[in-house]
Amino acid sequence: MKIFGSSGTRGVVAEELTPSFVLRVAQAAGTVWGAERAVVSRDTRTTGEMFENAAASGLASAGIDIDRLGVTPTPAVVRYCEVEAVPAVHITASHNPPEYNGVKLVGDDGVELTVDVLEAVESHVLSKEFDLQPWDGVGSVRTVESANRAYVDELLASVDREAISAADLTVALDPGHGAGTLTSPEFFRRLGCDVVTVNATPDGHFPGRQPEPVGSHLTSLSRLVRATAADVGIAHDGDADRAVFVDETGAFIDGESSLAALAAAELSAGDTFVSAVNVSQRVVDAVTDAGAALELTPIGSTNIITHIRKLEADGETVPVAGEGNGGIFFPEYRLVRDGAYTGAKFLELVADRPASEVAAPFTDYHTTRVNLRYEAERELAAMLDAAERYANAADVEPNTIDGYRLDYGDAWVLVRPSGTEPVVRIYAEARDAERAESLASEVEAALTDGRNDA
Repeated sequence: MKIFGSSGTRGVVAEELTPSFVLRVAQAAGTVWGAERAVVSRDTRTTGEMFENAAASGLASAGIDIDRLGVTPTPAVVRYCEVEAVPAVHITASHNPPEYNGVKLVGDDGVELTVDVLEAVESHVLSKEFDLQPWDGVGSVRTVESANRAYVDELLASVDREAISAADLTVALDPGHGAGTLTSPEFFRRLGCDVVTVNATPDGHFPGRQPEPVGSHLTSLSRLVRATAADVGIAHDGDADRAVFVDETGAFIDGESSLAALAAAELSAGDTFVSAVNVSQRVVDAVTDAGAALELTPIGSTNIITHIRKLEADGETVPVAGEGNGGIFFPEYRLVRDGAYTGAKFLELVADRPASEVAAPFTDYHTTRVNLRYEAERELAAMLDAAERYANAADVEPNTIDGYRLDYGDAWVLVRPSGTEPVVRIYAEARDAERAESLASEVEAALTDGRNDA
């Protein structure tokens, strides 16, 4: 897909993403949906209201009445869509920096659109063929203020509230100035936790940290954990569909380790676990030990959702799925990445033993990630050509489901273009840190040479 990547469409505001483009996306979605009513919502980004207005105009011009939810976490939007049986245009750039914004489309079943439906919407965006209504057929707009409250109420009924409350946990929470500031503090307090916060005011400038919840951005959360003797730290991204963790010592828990721990707790023999091609071996080990099957997809929530729905239609059981970036699905709860729900499921484990012990069985691997930026399509093409040459010259057969993954037994390396940013990503993992660094450096050098020759 040219427009919709691995998780919606995103870009730098006023460069790749403009109000006129969002208007066309909403008109195209309205044309494909043919719905009577739809949702428009956003995260906390400073440009969110502008794009929300554009999306509302696009849907209204297609004759669709609009429920405006305002600032709402992605999982709360998805819940609203399912309950009300309405689709949504959600304005969010998730973990991207403040200058970005984006569009995520959700169906009236409360699930992000699958690849085939996104392709239909994309076709209308590119052709500019829209089913627009005359002056007396345009949609009306109403404001809905109950979506976040209803979402928190449902969350509380969906997890083991008694076990978490009985553990008397102190939770240090970092919503990163995103949409989760409006829901997660209340949710974890109502779970019976003592909650202390940092970066917990909604602010689209993201003054406390960048929206992506990676270890280097969570130094304030680590300090808060240590200063308050918290049992665990929880951090979200901009739209609160991710959760990553800091243990009771203030140490960052790699997202692959927390994913492996949650997978081990949820999986049984005969189940299927779905992840992306950059899955960690520590997750593979957890799936194998549970006697479950592993299915891999291209990277991104859209691809994982599409594959989960196919497996479930075939009668397979998928109790947990996701990626090591904190974006985890529990399909039996809802087919959405939900940072607050994921946080609560991790608290169920921490209720029995310290967070460091929860993660300990899954920390034997070292992961290295490198992002190589490009300025022009010719640079991207040159780097991908270099990646292909490197992969074909390797001693192992490359996996090309999404980019090039090389598995060496003791280590693996993956190179692929991002679906949301102008970067090519390199992932490497090994039990030995130097081995992982060496693999990543070799690929980085090959791609850099290719880009420089472009």
